[in-house]
This record gives sequence, C-alpha cells and structure tokens, in this order.
Amino acid sequence: MIITVAAFKGGVGKSTTALHLATYLQNLADTLLVDGDLNRSALDWSNRGCLPFKVADEQQGIQLAKLYEHIVIDTPARPDPDELKTIAQGCDLLVIPTTPDAIALAATMQMVESLKQYKTNYRILLTLIPPNPNKAGEEARTALSNAGLPVFKSGIRRLAVFQRAALEGVPVNAVKDSYAQIAWQCYAEAGKEILENSITVKGQRSRVKGQNNL
Repeated sequence: MIITVAAFKGGVGKSTTALHLATYLQNLADTLLVDGDLNRSALDWSNRGCLPFKVADEQQGIQLAKLYEHIVIDTPARPDPDELKTIAQGCDLLVIPTTPDAIALAATMQMVESLKQYKTNYRILLTLIPPNPNKAGEEARTALSNAGLPVFKSGIRRLAVFQRAALEGVPVNAVKDSYAQIAWQCYAEAGKEILENSITVKGQRSRVKGQNNL
C-alpha cells in the first residue's frame, strides 16, 4: 500500500502525520517512509534519534521501494500542478492533513478542488485540534462532512508531546510522558481507518473486476 501525505498549507502536521502513519504500518509489515519534503523533516527527525522504520529521500526510495510492503510518502507543501498530478495518481490513498482554522481549511478546499480532475482516493485528517471547550475541531469536521468530503472519524489532538518526540527523534509512543499514549492513540485510530478503507477499496475493485468478466 502506498500512502501519500500532502497539503496546500505548511504547518498542519504533514511530516508528523507521515511519520506516525509509517510507525503504525511498521507494526503490521515492513514500511518505508520516503521524505520528499524540501525541509527533510522526516530525515532530520530520524537523524536525531531512532525510528522503527527506514527513512529515505526520493532517489533512495525508488531503489528501496520493492523491498517494502507499505510506503508512506511525505511531500513538499503546496505542490505545483505537475507535482499534484503525480501525487494524485501515484498512491492508494492521499491523506490531506489540515488544522481546523479558516486559513488552513480554505487551502484544503483549494486542494480538493484541484483534485477533482483526477480519480483520487483521498481523505482529510484534522490535526492540531485544540482541547475542550474549544469546538473548532468539531465545527471543522461538521463543515467538511456537510460539504460531502471524506474526513477521518479520528483526529489529531494538539499536544506538546509531539514536539518532544521530534526533539528526541522518536515516534510519540516512545516518549516517556503521561500524554504520549493519548497522542499515539490519535494516529493509531487513523491507521485503523486507513486499513478499513484499503479493504473496502480492494473489495470494490474485486467486484468491478468480477462484473467485467461476466
């Protein structure tokens, strides 16, 4: 399975999402994270500590891809039209992280509009969701759902332990912090949804293939 993480706006947890989805998938099968972000955030994260999966740049990724069951690709922020076409057509699932603020949501809507010309299996992931009593996350989810857009049921809470994980160079579930498992559970739930989505898509493809053979 190839999962690409992309967004039209920076600062929405794109690299953090790619890294933790790779962590989740590594628990199931060998996973490669390809760091295509110009900032090399995932590679820097890996160099500061130890990650449970391989991280490679784009050139290394091409050579290593055949050795791995799952591939997660981190991309540059605000991809240009050609990059977006490659991103849209080169993955099994496109994950679009967005914070629940108006500017990020507007950028997400622009990206979704640009994706309409491609048959892309994508899903929007709300990130950096503020704690209660702030209702921004709930309101953003409702707005996206009312617009008919596919949204993860789970969301990523705004927790300082993610910053600690980056500084230590480990996934958040390896940080010794009382909030570490709460933070990890956010991505674990998103990972479960991805697997469920993958099974559904494969089932639909099988039915279509069967109908075509009749």
